[in-house]
Amino acid sequence: MANKSELLVAATDAVLTRAVLIGAGASDVAGAPPAEALRAVALGVFDAVEAHPWVGTQLSRLPSQPAVLRVFERIGRQVQALGVAADDRFDAASALLNYVLGVTAQNAAHAREVAPGTNRIAFLGSVSADLEPDLFPFTRTVAGQLRDHDDRAQFVAGIDLLLAGIAGRVQR
Repeated sequence: MANKSELLVAATDAVLTRAVLIGAGASDVAGAPPAEALRAVALGVFDAVEAHPWVGTQLSRLPSQPAVLRVFERIGRQVQALGVAADDRFDAASALLNYVLGVTAQNAAHAREVAPGTNRIAFLGSVSADLEPDLFPFTRTVAGQLRDHDDRAQFVAGIDLLLAGIAGRVQR
């Protein structure tokens, strides 16, 4: 490796290759219906970034790095297997990839910014309680959900929402 950047690219590729191509995410994809396989790939990335928050930061740096291209390929194959119209496949796969990378990077940023040992429920509760009612009326109405939500479950709910939208693009 010539520098730290190349080392991070290689390390990120190794972590995600294990998570998505070799590990549990890969075994969950083999033979699964496309929607389940997409969830498995997305959760493989989510869990890898959860275990290694620096990967989330790295993934947002260079979209053409091997790890991102491998994830995009895995997502794209499943989008194609869903029967999405050829003209819509790039958009569908890109939307899923951007959601996966965006959410995992955001969760990684939270993991790096919050002090170890911080009570998550108390932290999120204080964030929502400190919001000005006039500026954040919606957020205040969902403050209890914000405080008590499970990141992984919410991530899967987002994947399911995207898949529901993509289902409208399936060839008939």
